[in-house]
Amino acid sequence: MKTRLITSIAVGAAVVLGTSGCAMISPQSTTLQYSPSDGMNVPDSSGPLDVRNVLIVANEDGSEGNLVAAIVNPTDKAEVLNIEVGEGADAIPLTVRVPAGTTKSLGDGETEPLLIEDLDTMPGATISMYFQSGDGEGVRTYIPVLDGTLDYLAPLVP
Repeated sequence: MKTRLITSIAVGAAVVLGTSGCAMISPQSTTLQYSPSDGMNVPDSSGPLDVRNVLIVANEDGSEGNLVAAIVNPTDKAEVLNIEVGEGADAIPLTVRVPAGTTKSLGDGETEPLLIEDLDTMPGATISMYFQSGDGEGVRTYIPVLDGTLDYLAPLVP
């Protein structure tokens, strides 16, 4: 009788551990950071400015595009965001000045997006970009290049 009880408990424990064991060692996907939109969020080590939802809306041949982003300055002084589109000698430098305690939304209808000439990247691809502000070390990340197929992006095509 005792053997049957011990066997039942052992089988029950094996079933419980076997069916829920993966949850014990797998990361919860709801705790993973990601960009929940078309653009990318730039990691915080780029400096005091927070750069959110960065994307490029390019024309059909990818020869030029508009940089769209939200740049948040939580500090009490104006900051400059230094951007390099591409890598090496062909990198295209851009700068954006953001007043203290404000958010500058490039391409929101009030503020024009930044035009990137000589982009040479087709829509659907990604492009390497470097972001740096203040005394931050800067971050290189890949930003999506989209086209005007979606209705809300159509006005942003250069």
